[in-house]
Amino acid sequence: MAVTRWIVINVPSWLLLAGLVVVIAGGTAAVQALVRHRIPRLKQGEQNEIAQFLFPVIAVVYGFLIGFIVLALWGQVNTADQTTRTEGAMAAQLAKGRHVFGEAESARIRRSLSAYGRAAAAEWPSASAGDATPEAENALNRLHSTYESIRPRNDTQRAFLTSSLASLKELSLARTERLLEARTNLGPPLSLWMVILLTSGLVLGFSATFGSEQALIHYGMVAAVSVLVATNLFLVTELSYPFLGEFSTSPEPLRAVAEILSAPR
Repeated sequence: MAVTRWIVINVPSWLLLAGLVVVIAGGTAAVQALVRHRIPRLKQGEQNEIAQFLFPVIAVVYGFLIGFIVLALWGQVNTADQTTRTEGAMAAQLAKGRHVFGEAESARIRRSLSAYGRAAAAEWPSASAGDATPEAENALNRLHSTYESIRPRNDTQRAFLTSSLASLKELSLARTERLLEARTNLGPPLSLWMVILLTSGLVLGFSATFGSEQALIHYGMVAAVSVLVATNLFLVTELSYPFLGEFSTSPEPLRAVAEILSAPR
C-alpha cells in the first residue's frame, strides 16, 4: 500500500517501532479501562471459561499467519540481496580479469567498469522504485561496447574474453531482475493487511476481556500482548519492501567494484 511504503521511506525504524508500541499498547489499555469501568461483571471472570477456549485457537492461528507472512517477506529480501550481490560479483570478476588483456584494453575496461559502478550506486534511490537512470544505462552500454571492441591476440585472451562476456551477460541479467523486482513489489495487498489487522484486533480484544480482580496483573498481561502485536506489525511493515527501509538490501556490492578498481595491482 502507498501508506506503508511512505512510512518505510520517511519514518525511521526505531521511531516506527516505538510509535506502534505506544499507540497499540496505549489504545488497548484505554479500551481495557473502559471495559472494566462500563462492565464491572467482567472482573469476576465468568466469561473466562469461554475465553480460555477461544483465545488459544486465535493465538495459534495468529502466530501461524504472522510467521508465514514474515518468512515470505524475509525470503523476498534475501532474493533481492542475492540479485544485487550477483550483479556486484560479476562486476568484480570483470575487474579482476581485465589484466589479461593489453594495457590499453585494461585501461578502457577499468574506466567503463568504474563508471558503471558509480552510476549504479548513484541511481540506487531511483532504482529502489524500479526506475533506471540514463547515466547507469549509458554506462552499461559503454561497458558492453568496450568488451565488444576487444580483439584477442592469443588463446588466453580469447578464453578470458568469452568468460568476461558471459559474466557481463549475467551482470546485465541481474540488473534487469533487480529493477523488475523493485518495480513490481508493491508490498502486501490491502486484503492481506485487513486479515493481519483483523486477527491482531481479535488477539488484543480477547486479552482485554479476560476477567481478573487484580487490575495490575490484567494490565500487565494486555501490555505484553500489545507489545507482541506491535512488534509483528513492525516486522511486516519493514519487510514489505526489499529495496526500502532498514531491513532492505543495499548497494554495497556495487560500491565494492570501485574499491577493487582503486586497489593497487
